[in-house]
Amino acid sequence: MPNGYNPDFAPTGVEGGVDTNALPWLRIPQAPGLRFKPLRASGETGMISAVVALDAGTALAPLVHLGAADLLVLSGRMHYTHGPLTATVGPGTWGYIPANSRVEGLLVDSDTELLVNLHGPVAFLDADGRSVTGVLTSLDIQAAARHAGLTLVPNTLAECLRPRPFPAGSAPLAIADDEAARQLLAAEEIAADGADTDPHFVDTRALEFSRVPANPGFGRKILRVSEETGHVSMIFRHNGVAGPHYHLGAADFMVLSGRIGYRAGPPEGYGRGVWFYEPAGARHDSTRRLGDEDLIYTANIYGPIQFDDGPGTPVSAVMSWMQYKAAAAAAGHPLVANVFEGDSSLLAWSPLGSDAAASTGEPA
Repeated sequence: MPNGYNPDFAPTGVEGGVDTNALPWLRIPQAPGLRFKPLRASGETGMISAVVALDAGTALAPLVHLGAADLLVLSGRMHYTHGPLTATVGPGTWGYIPANSRVEGLLVDSDTELLVNLHGPVAFLDADGRSVTGVLTSLDIQAAARHAGLTLVPNTLAECLRPRPFPAGSAPLAIADDEAARQLLAAEEIAADGADTDPHFVDTRALEFSRVPANPGFGRKILRVSEETGHVSMIFRHNGVAGPHYHLGAADFMVLSGRIGYRAGPPEGYGRGVWFYEPAGARHDSTRRLGDEDLIYTANIYGPIQFDDGPGTPVSAVMSWMQYKAAAAAAGHPLVANVFEGDSSLLAWSPLGSDAAASTGEPA
């Protein structure tokens, strides 16, 4: 029976969420050229969630992702000029960068805002492409938030029980504007943009929502499935009421359209730009759309979801990466690749050098 997981958890409706429009932009010396709205920073895993801004004309210095990363372009346009990531990406494009990937030649065409998850530190390189000038870690994000008087979203159910002050200052996202929000979601923009799909990026606007058999009001665009970690990423349309369920693994999501009625939140719900983190063990007894506008949000699911018919009732279903992978195949959704297959051009530079690496059988 599933009624004993977290009996002391009494959600308030906002304990795991933050309105990103109400946060200021922060500059962090360890990450030159970037501005951040910090959302979550884990001291346990090192994971960072943030909205990141890059100004038009920025040519980002080379960097190495020591952990994996995923991103959704909320507004603006930029392009990668080297390696497997070579592509132009704009509103609605979602991408995944494997761990140990070297990124260089990133040029920002217009002011750009991204929703980013960093699953480990990022090392910034000097012009020589080898010397490390700075490393961004979750501790840096925590320190920057403290200095700005911001409280990050809690990482665990226990942290959710602690009071959280409201942030001071605000800088609305570009998608707070209706036209920018329309470009993020509107499929008719694809032809004008010349957007396409490659192994590491997918224009989410080019995908049709596939129906969820148990609830015809729901639709999903499944973007990535990891058979290694069980992580699943998607865009979800939620035009109905979700039944009772537990998050056996954590999850995060950002509202892109409409308003969501969430736990014990306010009657008007939460709208565009609100980001939520569901700690492992969190429970929803009812989550629903408010109003007539499509409720659409991003969803990163880091473990199975267990459904039931109410507290104390038997488990009715469990959704894991296996069911989501089958659903993506049935819908014909092209999943973003989890690795740079057969590629070594973007891997972190090896201090052994090519000769030493060759002698050990390791990639240079």
